[in-house]
Amino acid sequence: MSQFTIPVEVRWADLDPNFHLRHSVYYDYGAYCRIRFLASYHITAQFMQEQHFGPIIFREECIFKKEIQLSDTVTIDVKLLKAKKDASRWTMQHQIFKNNEIVAAVLTLDGAWMDLQKRKLAVPPPEVQSVFELGPKADGFEWLK
Repeated sequence: MSQFTIPVEVRWADLDPNFHLRHSVYYDYGAYCRIRFLASYHITAQFMQEQHFGPIIFREECIFKKEIQLSDTVTIDVKLLKAKKDASRWTMQHQIFKNNEIVAAVLTLDGAWMDLQKRKLAVPPPEVQSVFELGPKADGFEWLK
């Protein structure tokens, strides 16, 4: 898969007193996109519960470029920037577009997977490794050692 993009709806409750998208909503959009992306490969919340693992985030940063307002059409993508071959550690990036072409924000995060029984970092099941092999990658993507 070379690209994964989904539409998101700007809701009245997402706006701040300046009538543009609240800063925290950008992070919510990123989480929503990542979960939809994983689910498209059958890595659902149910699968994670059954396999006793889940994602964790070490760092998440958003660079805001253009304001988003209630009337804007918004889409978000996801790409891998870096990952270990076993998919245990990774860096992903989202671009949030307004009106189909303007980059409104860039969200970058570093994460890993946690064994939910041991409460320790872990290598995810092979199904996740396959997603990382096949999923969309940013220009300059690199496999980490």
